Amino acid sequence: MGGSIWLGKGTAELASVVGDAKVSQSASLLNDISNSLERAKLKLEDVEVFACASGPGSFTGLRIGIATLKALAASLDKPCFGVSTLYAVARAAGASDATVALLPAGRGEVFAQQFSVSDDLRVTPLDSASHLTPQKLIERYASFSALMWAGTGAEAQRELIEREAQSSKSNWKFAQTESNLARHIAALALELFQAGEIQSPHSLRAIYVRPSDAELNQKCL
Repeated sequence: MGGSIWLGKGTAELASVVGDAKVSQSASLLNDISNSLERAKLKLEDVEVFACASGPGSFTGLRIGIATLKALAASLDKPCFGVSTLYAVARAAGASDATVALLPAGRGEVFAQQFSVSDDLRVTPLDSASHLTPQKLIERYASFSALMWAGTGAEAQRELIEREAQSSKSNWKFAQTESNLARHIAALALELFQAGEIQSPHSLRAIYVRPSDAELNQKCL
């Protein structure tokens, strides 16, 4: 999922790259973009709208992705969009009255947010993004008898979630993990573009949810 790329015309895919979370985006991102354009027989100047995941997620990964997007959009004077990664995870899981999107946050913790997703894949937040321990995660959503759990964070916490579902006799299910989240980032960005909610490169900001390790360490000094 990490560093995935999707290039399309409307909703039609022209080229895509499935990212490898084990490989640094700093070493692969620009090359993957170039290869995608080459496969689609397009030039960078042909791209009308740029979009990227704006978090929450890895601090380093977010900074690389957002900095690259800003540079491309600013140099070509094109609109750009930062899209919540949790929104994209929920959309990738498909239609649901209640989906909990989860991403790993390090130290065994997760970033979590609940959404409803309509049949036409319109994503509506039902709460705010949070940084939670596994126990706090279960406490937050234990009262919901029916849930769809989605994202790599859900897979990481599958044993705990399944144990709680069995104990409470809840109807909890797991969505299949999407290997190329970029296609859903692009789809959500297209919705914003069509609604006229255009962002400029200088206004793009990462969604961190929690302080960085450096900030936490500084507070402890």
